[in-house]
Amino acid sequence: MDQSRGRPRGADIVVETLERLGVTRIFTLSGNHIMPVFDALLGTDIAVVHVRQEAACVHMADAWGRLTGEVGVALVTGGQGQTNGAAALFTALAAESPVLLLSGHAGLSELGRGAFQELAQADIARPMTKASWTVASVETLADDIARAVRIAREGRPGPVHLSLPVDLLEAPAAAAPSTPPEATIRIGEPAVGLVAAVAAELGRAQRPLILCGPAACGAEGRARMAALEAASGVPVLGMESPRGLNDPSLGAFAEVLAQADCLVLVGKPLDFTLKFGDAPAVAPACRFVVVDPDPALAARVDPARLAVSGTADALPTLAALARHPGARRPVGRPDWHAAVRAAVAYRPPDWDDRRGAEGRLHPVELCRGVAAFLDRHPGGTLICDGGEIGQWPQALVPASRRLINGVSGTIGASLPFALAARLHDPAGPVVAVLGDGTFGFHMAEFDTAVRYGLPFVAVVGNDARWNAEYQIQLRQYGADRARHCDLLSSRYDRVATALGGHGALVTRAEDLPQALEEAHASGLPACLNVLIESVPAPVIRRPKAG
Repeated sequence: MDQSRGRPRGADIVVETLERLGVTRIFTLSGNHIMPVFDALLGTDIAVVHVRQEAACVHMADAWGRLTGEVGVALVTGGQGQTNGAAALFTALAAESPVLLLSGHAGLSELGRGAFQELAQADIARPMTKASWTVASVETLADDIARAVRIAREGRPGPVHLSLPVDLLEAPAAAAPSTPPEATIRIGEPAVGLVAAVAAELGRAQRPLILCGPAACGAEGRARMAALEAASGVPVLGMESPRGLNDPSLGAFAEVLAQADCLVLVGKPLDFTLKFGDAPAVAPACRFVVVDPDPALAARVDPARLAVSGTADALPTLAALARHPGARRPVGRPDWHAAVRAAVAYRPPDWDDRRGAEGRLHPVELCRGVAAFLDRHPGGTLICDGGEIGQWPQALVPASRRLINGVSGTIGASLPFALAARLHDPAGPVVAVLGDGTFGFHMAEFDTAVRYGLPFVAVVGNDARWNAEYQIQLRQYGADRARHCDLLSSRYDRVATALGGHGALVTRAEDLPQALEEAHASGLPACLNVLIESVPAPVIRRPKAG
């Protein structure tokens, strides 16, 4: 708080509370209702990233939450500012990402009288959040924010929305409490008996799989999955893609899923990504074990197939299972582990021969170039976005860190994700592979990247159409009824240069390595506009024997 003003306002309480809760960065777009918060942020240690569209604020906060495990904070104004930002909450909810969306709001004293941008904002955001409400008094501001941060992180992480009426932000407030409000989360440790029961079920199975949800797919979760697999000999896989069992990063996973006799779901909902557990995707005799922060999710499993269920968080459950003697590597199952890992690693050998037509690259060629670049520049972050093109790098490009659109299947977040990834790691390269349709959602964030000095490389696979929907038209209605999904083969690279970044057009595979190096060396936000063949995303299966 600026001491020269004397008594604090509600906005000062908001900012001081966020500081006390460890928030170091806010992603925002200015607007009338939140200008008191902008003023209160002056002189604090909270960095402000001022973007060009409200959904981009939330996408950046989402990426920040996934990469750091902290709550990513977005601040937007009321009315359409709130609805723009709220649209991005669905991506964060499905990705199980801890996000706090703070939105300005019409003053409480004017509600029901035709206030400026009066809107039931909490109701709008509620279906896309773990919780959503409007602050009712200055006195509860600090506790409301602390509660929102706690909810966002606790159990299954996810977004929370809090509307801040402008008259409360401007109103005089009592001094902030001398002790910070309580935001400590309760860690859902698994009960000893639950761990023993899960371990026993694993011991009885011949072909078990442990599947984890999006919240376990960050760096810490991946490490715990690997530790459990090493200790138990049971394959442990993370699932965070809307393609589910056809997730290209999981290769021919669908084949071994159908053979499993026990599926242990650790923070992984039984949903469309697993074909709801139905045959033929999952064997009718397969038994289920469900360990989840939400006890209601066990009810999705047929009771006759549910062997064990319990309530606990994913990460401590993985750690507890790895320590449990009953889950340690049993004899007699190395063939199953090897079979699963071979299926997941499988990529069709004929991909090496894929070539684009004159003046265009096949997506495989694009991805091979990106993979080689990240191999030359280790420690990078890969972002995959787009309906069809976004699937190819998931199959072909290894990276130290990866961000994808997530289970929602919503496209468009890659450029905001790239900015947040650069802020998270100022040293390693950040490469986003996205489609031309995807590029259109947030191309103005190149301006944000230039203003804040945030270099990254956007590799736009440009096939001049909304290809995911075009492929649906081809499959379901035929080529003669494929309409309305075409785009222009636009010079997206020139958008980047016009906004102060680096841009280049790539039409030959042999030119891509140099273009990537030049983009990286420019030290600017860069766009490589790569003309590609319009092909469907990969669905990986191995040839049947005989």
